[in-house]
Amino acid sequence: MLLPKSFLRWINKISPVRIILFFYLVAAVFSTAIMSLPIAYQDGVEIEFIDIVFTSISALSVTGLSTITIADTLSTTGIILLAFILQLGAVGVMAIGTFIWLLLGKKIGLKERRLIMTDQNQNNFEGMVRLIKQIVLVLLTVELISFFVLGTYFLKYYHDPGTAYFHGFFSTISAITNGGFDITGASLIPYKDDYFVQFINMLLIIFGAIGFPVLIEIKNFLFSKKENRMFMHFSLFAKLTTLTFAILIVVGTIGIYLLDFNEFFKGKSWHEAFFYALFQSVTTRSGGLATMDVSQLSEANHLWMSLLMFIGASPSSAGGGIRTTTFALVVIFIITYARGGTSIRIFRREVHDEDLMKAVTVTLMAMMMVFLSIIIITKIEPYSIVEIMFEVTSAFGTVGLSLGITGELTTMTKIILMILMFIGRVGIITFLFMFKKSKRTGDYHYPKERISIG
Repeated sequence: MLLPKSFLRWINKISPVRIILFFYLVAAVFSTAIMSLPIAYQDGVEIEFIDIVFTSISALSVTGLSTITIADTLSTTGIILLAFILQLGAVGVMAIGTFIWLLLGKKIGLKERRLIMTDQNQNNFEGMVRLIKQIVLVLLTVELISFFVLGTYFLKYYHDPGTAYFHGFFSTISAITNGGFDITGASLIPYKDDYFVQFINMLLIIFGAIGFPVLIEIKNFLFSKKENRMFMHFSLFAKLTTLTFAILIVVGTIGIYLLDFNEFFKGKSWHEAFFYALFQSVTTRSGGLATMDVSQLSEANHLWMSLLMFIGASPSSAGGGIRTTTFALVVIFIITYARGGTSIRIFRREVHDEDLMKAVTVTLMAMMMVFLSIIIITKIEPYSIVEIMFEVTSAFGTVGLSLGITGELTTMTKIILMILMFIGRVGIITFLFMFKKSKRTGDYHYPKERISIG
């Protein structure tokens, strides 16, 4: 993205992380501004400013928590504006800006590449512009296909083609960005018996949550020549992400089913129970859509789903949470340490100590943030600690599932949830690096001394 010279001089003085956070704050202000336009709302609808801000932040962080009912509040123009903000939040501020400048034929310099690298959670400059091109290409291709498939299929529900394809358009955007908003007024509950709609939405949620670099590696493998495939190797990131993602979906499905085996799932056919449990497991990755009223599940299931939402999606995706690779590294580290190991080995590769340190830092910091938020909100709100925990982890994981209390929350609680959604979207590492010193205090060490642990 081409930037003015005065702005580039400012970039040289400020870290990329702080600039990225600044850009996201600007995007939040911009999103709030366009969602404040009268044309975004239906005639006669009045909405408080805090709810406009909350909806805008929820869309930019692709969360889906909402204090309003989208179908009864926003106009067609407002829904389109909301879809635009969801796209901006899913792909990333720098990615959208870069793609626009590429279309205009502008050159992407080293400073801009550094910002892209930070925004996309990458470790080196190589191939940043190519990465952005491929992300946008893959995303738009999948969205276009899904739009036609869902729009055409929805003709069985909506006789007006315009309405059917509009539902297909927004459903596609909401699912693939992991936004979780809906224009039915009841999420995907109207399609609770339609397994085709559920299957397409689950695929879109997985596309948005598994990580854009993984999708690009899979695309390159599938579209390469057969004789070249034997020489292609998936990265450790792609392998670990895909395996962890799959395990979480399977374990999540089993857990959701078993915890309500004799309650919600009692009396339901095997395919009803299977799709209910599977969809809720997939949506906890960061989707936020639902085929049932999750408040009907037991408290044990609410706690289980809170854990799944806390983990969230994969890095470099549209989702939030501590991320799947973080969770995987922490679990593998615990197992390795218990067995007396000193280094983490995965798929015949050894993990860098710095990556392990980041994983542990993110997990501990996230636990403290979530725990502190729950304590504060418990003192403010009259709801049970389980309901509050569910809402907090949903915000931090940028999921959007709720037990139905979002619209009744106080302004202070809404602000806390907005902060969690924002941090969940940009990532804890990016947030923490905002406080990083620009200069080293000195390359020296003090004498080491052992401390008793455990």
